[in-house]
Amino acid sequence: MEKRSNKYYLTLSLKEYANGETKPAKELGIEFSNHDEIFGIIQKMKDKNLFDDPSEATQFAIGLKLFSEIKLKYRKNPLFDELNEVFPVFMKKLKSL
Repeated sequence: MEKRSNKYYLTLSLKEYANGETKPAKELGIEFSNHDEIFGIIQKMKDKNLFDDPSEATQFAIGLKLFSEIKLKYRKNPLFDELNEVFPVFMKKLKSL
């Protein structure tokens, strides 16, 4: 039986370079799946007030969900060996806050 996942489309736009230039403009869009409802996760992160700026909670939630889904999919990849030991501890700590 195939696991069901939520399907997302994410757009990333470069608005301004560090030197103040706005051109050349860059944008990419990616489709991805995730077993979690990410908008709910974003709201939970905002509600926890872990960061000074609510947009940082959004950045954290999106980054964590994108990263953790790939880590989970490729958990047997040697790249993740050290993380496989500590990541569950981190996630339990985060969920307990």
